[in-house]
Amino acid sequence: MIIKKAEFVISNTDPDLCPVSEKPEFAFVGRSNVGKSSLINMLTGFGDLAKVSTAPGKTRLINHFNINDEWFLVDLPGYGYAKVGRSSRQQWLSFIHKYLAIRENLFCVFALIDSRHKPQANDIEFMNFMGEQGIPFAMVFTKADKLSRRQLEKNLTDYKNEMLNSWEELPPLFVTSSGTKLGRDELLGFIEGIVKESK
Repeated sequence: MIIKKAEFVISNTDPDLCPVSEKPEFAFVGRSNVGKSSLINMLTGFGDLAKVSTAPGKTRLINHFNINDEWFLVDLPGYGYAKVGRSSRQQWLSFIHKYLAIRENLFCVFALIDSRHKPQANDIEFMNFMGEQGIPFAMVFTKADKLSRRQLEKNLTDYKNEMLNSWEELPPLFVTSSGTKLGRDELLGFIEGIVKESK
C-alpha cells in the first residue's frame, strides 16, 4: 500500500461525535509510552501526523485520520500509567470502551505491546476484553530493535503462551520497529487486504 494522503479529521472524547462514514476504521491502542505515535508516523510516512512524546499519556483524545480517502486510522488514548489522576484514567478507559462498542465500521484494533517486557496484566486484560466483546484485533509488538533477537523471541513466546491460557487460537501478530520500519509492509498489507474486501 502506498499512502499518498494522511490528513487529520477530528479529535474528541465522545464516540458519538466520530465521523459518520462507511469507510473501514483501524484503531491503534496500547499502554502509555508503548510507541504508538511513532508507529503511526512510520506506517503513514508522515512524520508529524501523530504527536510523539517521551511523557506517557500524551494522547488523550480519539483522533481520526483520513488515509487515501479509503480508510480511517484512529489513534486512541493509551491505558495504564500516565501522569494524571485515577479518575481521568478511568474516564479515558470508559470512552475507549464505548468507542469500541459502537463503531460498526471498526474492522480491526491493533493492540500495541512493548516487546521489551514480559506479559503485562493490563495488556492481557485489554485483549481479553476485546475477545469477550467480539472485537477483531491484532497484536502488534513495538520497539523490536531495542533488544536482541534471542530476547525478542523469548518475549514473544512468553506472550503467546500467556494468551493461550485463555485463547484457543492466537490473533494475527506483527513485530515492528518505528526506527527500522520493521513490519511496515506487513501491517499495511494486512490493512490493504481488509479494505479491498470491504468494497
